[in-house]
Amino acid sequence: MKRSISGAMKRKKTTVLFLCTHNSARSQIAEALVNTLFSEQYEAASAGMEATHVNPYVIKVMEELGIEPTSNWDTRAWTSNLGRMTEEQRKAWDEVYVPMNEEFKRMYPDMSREDLMRWRYQRYMQDYLACIAAVDDGVGTLLDYLDEEGLSDNTVVVYTSDQGFYLGEHGWFDKRFIYDESFKTPLLVRWPGMVEPGSTSDQMVQNLDFAQTFLDIAGVEQPADMQGLSLKPVMQGKTPADWRKSLYYHYYEFPAVHMVNRHEGVFDGTYKLMHFYDLNEWEFYDLDKDPMEMKSQYNNPEYADRISNLKTELDRLKTLYKVPAPAPLNK
Repeated sequence: MKRSISGAMKRKKTTVLFLCTHNSARSQIAEALVNTLFSEQYEAASAGMEATHVNPYVIKVMEELGIEPTSNWDTRAWTSNLGRMTEEQRKAWDEVYVPMNEEFKRMYPDMSREDLMRWRYQRYMQDYLACIAAVDDGVGTLLDYLDEEGLSDNTVVVYTSDQGFYLGEHGWFDKRFIYDESFKTPLLVRWPGMVEPGSTSDQMVQNLDFAQTFLDIAGVEQPADMQGLSLKPVMQGKTPADWRKSLYYHYYEFPAVHMVNRHEGVFDGTYKLMHFYDLNEWEFYDLDKDPMEMKSQYNNPEYADRISNLKTELDRLKTLYKVPAPAPLNK
């Protein structure tokens, strides 16, 4: 990351540099350990196949505990992460995780299904939050470097994410649903001289807006066929009077490893309507009265007019964004 920024210093002062750094806090290695203890390696070794990426420790643990392989997704995560570590990184990993794994081996024979569920949750969440802390450290490193090199005043820093993440809410982890925990995303901006430090906005923004925002900041013409809006006036506290009053959401990936049914929805800041269209199931929430979205009010006659209005708004947004009809579900 620092090398990338250093390279920018050698460019002409009139050159606009766009640098995107990515950090994933999902800790796929933790998912791998928690879910199946890496079935693909086990299957390859059991079949007598030569596989240099097979982890003998994992195979040994699975055999000792009598754990049957159930999936190969976790295996790929294990291989792509642990398999590319340097010797130093692997040593640091083993110092932390081998004792934890050995403790798990000791407890496993006497663990009930509930015990195992709680262990998985704690292990996954602690790993996830540790990764979040590492992301925070990385952002701090980037900001410190910009300050130290005198680049801060001429640099816009944007921190965001694809979706929020469940930490047990609704009984889930991961993301994908339109419920608020994953529907919301972080969006922080540092732009000296243009964005007031500590200022906030409750306007409706979405990731469709990022491209237009960056083009606007760089003084580049925004193509007419792009569907977002520049956030520049919002960030400067000058939100246009005709700013959007609702948001559209759509999740398509099913069937797939996460097994979240396809759905779409609309949110107007208070009320949220969602449609799991393959199941023909509707849900409706009043977030002022039910901010955790625990009880759908779709069949409550008191909200009939509100639901009807949101269905109309849902159709309007689908037309605005040229949303195609869903493809037939592959079962």
